[in-house]
Amino acid sequence: MTWRKRLFDLFFATLLILLLGPVLLLLLGWLLWKEGRPLFYVAERMKGVDQPFSLWKLRTMNVVDTDAGVSGGDKSARITRTGAWLRSKRLDEFPQLWNILKGDISFVGPRPPLRQYVEANPELYAEVLKSRPGVTGLASITYHKHEAALLARCRTPEETHAVYSRLCVPMKARLDLIYQRRQSMCFDFDLVFQTIGNIFRRG
Repeated sequence: MTWRKRLFDLFFATLLILLLGPVLLLLLGWLLWKEGRPLFYVAERMKGVDQPFSLWKLRTMNVVDTDAGVSGGDKSARITRTGAWLRSKRLDEFPQLWNILKGDISFVGPRPPLRQYVEANPELYAEVLKSRPGVTGLASITYHKHEAALLARCRTPEETHAVYSRLCVPMKARLDLIYQRRQSMCFDFDLVFQTIGNIFRRG
């Protein structure tokens, strides 16, 4: 990560926390009233082949004893009504501003992968994770809808894992490597504005 990109992250993460902090407090109060505790979902993700970290989100699913793997159709029944709305606006990712301040992730970059996929594809992710993972990115913008449609049809964890491994991992990696080759502050700004535009179009 260049010093310009790091300054960009620190400045805008701090600004958003100051401006939108009251919104987060309202969301937390709403979640507590509607869904109860826990308010946050904390999951292990990877920022390097051997570098795990804890990624923070607002909880959008009912809690179960064991939970693993990516979210597919097999988990759709667990998404709460409030959680579905939070996901549609990407408000569940608000707590990731903390991850940005810590330097775990950036605003723009490849989405941080689960350990199981990094361990299954170490050479691929050694290249992808040369870029700091991000909240949004080229793969998130251009492939998200297709990925969601593929995984929504999966009815078991095994099917979800197979589809994600066979189709989603290589396609997202290809897009992440295109971003890596083209990465610049101007490109990052463009991807951020595209993400914001997509959120408003969903509304």
